[in-house]
Parts: sequence; structure tokens; C-alpha cells
Amino acid sequence: MREQLTQEDVKKIEEEIEYRKLVVRKEALEAVKEARAHGDLSENFEYHAAKKDKNKNESRIRYLEKMLKTARIVTTQSKDDEIGLNNKVEVFFEEEEETEIYKLVTSIRGNSLDGRISLESPLGKALLGHKAGDRIYVKVSESAGYHVVVKSIDKTADEEDAIRSF
Repeated sequence: MREQLTQEDVKKIEEEIEYRKLVVRKEALEAVKEARAHGDLSENFEYHAAKKDKNKNESRIRYLEKMLKTARIVTTQSKDDEIGLNNKVEVFFEEEEETEIYKLVTSIRGNSLDGRISLESPLGKALLGHKAGDRIYVKVSESAGYHVVVKSIDKTADEEDAIRSF
């Protein structure tokens, strides 16, 4: 599945790739070289740990590069009265009779424990494009779901907050 990323997400990922290539890669190669100098490689724990760290970094670089190649760029723009990306939304859950505040974010920034829900989550998909006062059915599966009511939308959720959450 293609990740949905904002331009800010792309920038942060590109920065991480550059850091990993220029700094982490160099450190990892030096650690492998140093550990190799300690002698017998078959019983050299430092060497195996250094190789593992180096491979982990290279794997992360490949993962991020693939994510950028296959990503679908989404905009943070939405109509003034509609829920969009990076908006904070106050939602009333009818069954629990509870109100929660969530921020709609891209999937790589999602963290429900921190109040950030992904556009790809059932609730995120259901909320997108709706207005304050709307009663929405959130479909969880073919036969299950629940209703929520949008209490309010906060469009002032600043972009810096979104970038920090990455």
C-alpha cells in the first residue's frame, strides 16, 4: 500500500536519509573496521554487533527510499469548515458518551496514544471532509461500526507541531 505523505513528511524523510548516509553510515563502517582489527572474526562479538548495526542502518535507508518512491503526496489544505489533514477535531463517541480530541495526520505520524490518528484509520477516513455537527458512521469491518459526532474543528493546529510529531 502506498503511504500518504505531506511535503513536510517528504522533507523530514529526505533529511533522515541524508543523515544516515553521511553520518551513521560512516560511523557504522568505522565500527566494523575497528572491530575487525580485534582478531578472530568467528568469535568476535563486537564485529558481529557492528555488522548488525551497519546492516540495520542500510535497511532503514532502503525502506525510506522505497517509501519516497511509492508515496502519494497529500495536501494539508481543506475547506475552512471541513476536517482536513493536521486539524484537531473534538469527537463525541455516542456509545461511550465520551468526547476525545484527535489530530488527523499521515500514517507515519499516527499515534493514537498521543491523540494523533492516521487518515488511513477507520476513524480518520470517516472524519475527513466532514463538518462540525456532522454525525458520522465509522465502519470498522463489513458488519461492525459506531457513530460519532463532530463537536468542533481546530484549524489552527500549527504545522510545526505536525513536524515535531514525526
